[in-house]
Amino acid sequence: MQLELLNEQGQATAKVDAPDTVFARDYNEALVHQIVVAYQANARQGTRAQLDRGEVKHSTKKPFRQKGTGNARAGMTSSPLWRGGGRIFPNRPDENFSHKVNKKMYRAGMASILSQLARDGRVAVVESLSVEAPKTKLLAQKFKAMGLESVLVIADQIDDNLALASRNLVNVLVVEPRYADPLSLVFFKKVLVTKGAIEQLKEMYA
Repeated sequence: MQLELLNEQGQATAKVDAPDTVFARDYNEALVHQIVVAYQANARQGTRAQLDRGEVKHSTKKPFRQKGTGNARAGMTSSPLWRGGGRIFPNRPDENFSHKVNKKMYRAGMASILSQLARDGRVAVVESLSVEAPKTKLLAQKFKAMGLESVLVIADQIDDNLALASRNLVNVLVVEPRYADPLSLVFFKKVLVTKGAIEQLKEMYA
């Protein structure tokens, strides 16, 4: 697989060889869906809590007499059938939302995503990416000159200037190869990979 090498104006100046084991695999939709859902599920904290009928604030007084009103029988206002009553199966803070994904499946899924992005022309290569000072404006101007609005940058080395300049840009994420995740790969419209990061991706997902 060959990927386009972009200059600072966003123009393709050459082709770069990329490993077929990472950028030319068949697309496995079911596997990609599984690892994306698992990534989102594993990010959930599970801190929500609801009250059951014994925990809601209520009176133990019978709301109305048993017979003669025409209403259904009711003994307590904390019933789940009543407004303000407890939940039948309340959520608890100790809920576990995690999904298990084997390492082999995760690697294959990431390679499948990268391969499909490469076929769609959403992956490009740059020699390197850096800014002279830790200023968001400088990095924003660089991406604007390249014609990029939503971009995920996978860089082999991230200095302080690049990290500080990118963190306030909403549609830009700069990460090292080990921190690239399936959700970000799917979300951003363009993926820029530095030459050094290609070798790291090959070691991780080939």
